Amino acid sequence: MECRDFLENSVSFVFSVVNFSQKINGLLNYKGNYLSKFMAWFKKKKMNEEINNEEELKVEDKRRFNSEGDKVKVEVEEKKEPVKSAEVIKLENELKAEKERREAAESKLVGVQAKFEEAKNNLEKETQEMRERMRKTLEDRAKQAQSNFITTLLPVLDNLNLAIDHAEKDSSLENLIGGVKGTARSFENALREVGVEAVASIGTDFNPELHEAIDMTTVDEEQDGKITAEYQRGYKFGEKLLRPAKVQVGKAK
Repeated sequence: MECRDFLENSVSFVFSVVNFSQKINGLLNYKGNYLSKFMAWFKKKKMNEEINNEEELKVEDKRRFNSEGDKVKVEVEEKKEPVKSAEVIKLENELKAEKERREAAESKLVGVQAKFEEAKNNLEKETQEMRERMRKTLEDRAKQAQSNFITTLLPVLDNLNLAIDHAEKDSSLENLIGGVKGTARSFENALREVGVEAVASIGTDFNPELHEAIDMTTVDEEQDGKITAEYQRGYKFGEKLLRPAKVQVGKAK
């Protein structure tokens, strides 16, 4: 009897322990689910707060522009940059130095081009001024030469007027011839003053560059090829032939 009671009590105790374990497991499962839900809610709330903080920082950063449009330094937490290797730093320094050299060369090129344009404009201006001076000088010289030539011809006109006056007062042939000769001599003098010279003809050898043969006449052998008569006088201006002399040339038998 006592053994039976002991067995029944033992079985009851075991069932009690099992029920208690089941309750404990149910409570633990409920707490675990509740804790998971609480952690999920807490994480979601934390993320929403971080998003709101970031939006507020962006709005605050936008408000930190002054009235002139210049940015004001925003004090935000700087992210730590990754550490660069020595090779990367060397390449960045070389790139920076090359960029500075290129900018300096471009600046120097712009300066040289500006100086070149300035020198070109000055040269064109000086050339134009020199051309104007030369043109004016040539015009002045031409006018002066014309004036000098006209001045040398005035005595010829005076002598011609004197010859006319003498011929009117004394109609003799001698006075008329004398007046004409005086006018001719004064005209030749005027031509010599301006550089015009008569081409030598009678008694000289025939020169086809200075003389034009109109006809020929029979002469002695020693006069062969010499000019025996002049029909029209030739003139030279310096080394330039104004017109050849028209002459008669002797030819030996």
